[in-house]
Amino acid sequence: MGKTIGCLHAHHSNIGHIDRTLAGLGAELLHYVDPGLVRRVSREPSFRQEDGRRRVQDQVDWIGQSGADAILVTCTQYMAELRDNPASLSVPVVGIDEPFFESVCGFEGPQLLLFTNRATVGGTMERLQAHAFAIGRQPNVEVRVLDGLFELVMRGEQERHDLELFQRIREQATSDPGRRLAVAQLSMTAAADRAGSELGIPIGHALESLTSRMKETLRR
Repeated sequence: MGKTIGCLHAHHSNIGHIDRTLAGLGAELLHYVDPGLVRRVSREPSFRQEDGRRRVQDQVDWIGQSGADAILVTCTQYMAELRDNPASLSVPVVGIDEPFFESVCGFEGPQLLLFTNRATVGGTMERLQAHAFAIGRQPNVEVRVLDGLFELVMRGEQERHDLELFQRIREQATSDPGRRLAVAQLSMTAAADRAGSELGIPIGHALESLTSRMKETLRR
């Protein structure tokens, strides 16, 4: 019997990215989509962090109890809320940014890390710093938020988002050629690949080494 990966997304547009990236694993992918936490955090200043953590914990518990052999959390904000692999589950939980952190920490030169969702920056950078500390590496990273784009994803305007983001990434690359560019969110990967292909430069993102990480996780 084949393996099953339960995938937790904040938006349905992430499903295609994961289906294409993990197609070669031969695993069944079960997708769970809940945009509510991202919307509430960005729109309700009074929303409590402990409520967000409880919501993500409940979602991950549900997926784990539904027969998944591994869980992939594709939203960086959800993974930041989850913090650690839940002790109540024997199912391994992989955050979309974990293999990405290894790539960032493995690069020795200056890097520019791009976001479109300002709400994800704090949690993602905390986890990156914790990973860097754990392996004894401190990458030279500057963060920049490209405002006004993530809202397009949440409204379902993916094509417009990708075009405008592609243009913004290209601007960043040409204006600051001395630094490696990387994008921190799954929703940014298509535009990053297009910009990297046109400019002839590698632009880092979370899908680069995800397949190998999930293959290793399923072997455990």
